[in-house]
Amino acid sequence: MLSLQDVQAAAQRLQGQVLDTPCVESRTLSQIAGCQIYLKFENLQYTASFKERGACNKLTQLTPAERARGVVAMSAGNHAQGVAYHAQRLGLRATIVMPRFTPGVKIERTRGFGAEVVLHGDTLDEARAHARALADTQGLVFVHPYDDEAIMAGQGTIALEMLRAQPDLDVLVIAVGGGGLIGGMATVAKALRPDIEVIGVQTERFAAMFDAIKGTHHPQGASTIAEGIAVGTPGRLTQAVVQERVDDLMLVDEGDIEQAIVMLLEIEKTLVEGAGAAGLAAVLKQPGRFAGRKVGLVLCGGNIDPMLLASIIERGMVRAGRLARILVNARDVPGNLARIAALVAEAGANIDEVHHQRAFTLLAAQNVEIELVLQTRGREHVQQVIDCLHNAGFAARAT
Repeated sequence: MLSLQDVQAAAQRLQGQVLDTPCVESRTLSQIAGCQIYLKFENLQYTASFKERGACNKLTQLTPAERARGVVAMSAGNHAQGVAYHAQRLGLRATIVMPRFTPGVKIERTRGFGAEVVLHGDTLDEARAHARALADTQGLVFVHPYDDEAIMAGQGTIALEMLRAQPDLDVLVIAVGGGGLIGGMATVAKALRPDIEVIGVQTERFAAMFDAIKGTHHPQGASTIAEGIAVGTPGRLTQAVVQERVDDLMLVDEGDIEQAIVMLLEIEKTLVEGAGAAGLAAVLKQPGRFAGRKVGLVLCGGNIDPMLLASIIERGMVRAGRLARILVNARDVPGNLARIAALVAEAGANIDEVHHQRAFTLLAAQNVEIELVLQTRGREHVQQVIDCLHNAGFAARAT
């Protein structure tokens, strides 16, 4: 099984090849969560993900014969970029198999590193099978995204850096897909600090490792905003490490992750993808479990599709009441819409959208239903807008 010495050797190989990313406390998040939160900014790596640590450690250990053959990997994006980038640095041919659902930003970035990208299958398992077939037919070296000790050792170097920067952490909360990151980090953490708690986080839609360890069964979803940890089958090597060295596993849902992404963007001014926000989502979901403790979180990736990010931000504003929809019933006479708009402005809200509904309503024929989407300061402000409309004689309600 993977050892601390394996990870320390990987750290020597990676010196100067990857960034020793900051690990600092977020005072604002700490106040919100009721614990001391330390963030490891792996989204600042050149490929915006921790995955290049394992990829670099693996590729630098290839024999001259293996280097000549080239490598093949399968990935939803971050492992792909890590392998492609370091293969380019080392002068190796790289072929990357990606599922068809992979965000375009990750596909283009991978191609930008000189790799040949093959889109195949709708799941990671289908992409993996195709990558292994290419390895057999073309003689390429298969670089697994997580079920490989060299990969785990590279990822484990994050824990070395975190415990060097913050040696008195009480708990590490780590996103889990196939288990390479948590396997490497738990190996280091338990060797250096046997008393530290290591908790893994998966999404409810892809709970393969959670089910394997706890003996439960969660139906697998078709998609998740945390596609980086959307793994249907945990690794054989990684599962053994998780079983022995990880204290517990938690599940978060899509809304939890969306909230964490928006908070990191607003509070820390840092962009993370779904998987990168999973740790914070878990802490916010069960704050009592972490109260008063020093919690280390890994912002493991920052590669998110811009359109998805826009949708998450907008939905986050809705949840916070900063984007609200209200319905106003009014007489269908000239000037009423202008009066309503003026009242909304008077209350300090901004109109984002207006829909004037005459036909699809149960109101009397001489009345109209006006749907307003407003930018506000929060839920209390929404109520102030409604009160202002009521005081002017308009029937209004939030929807």
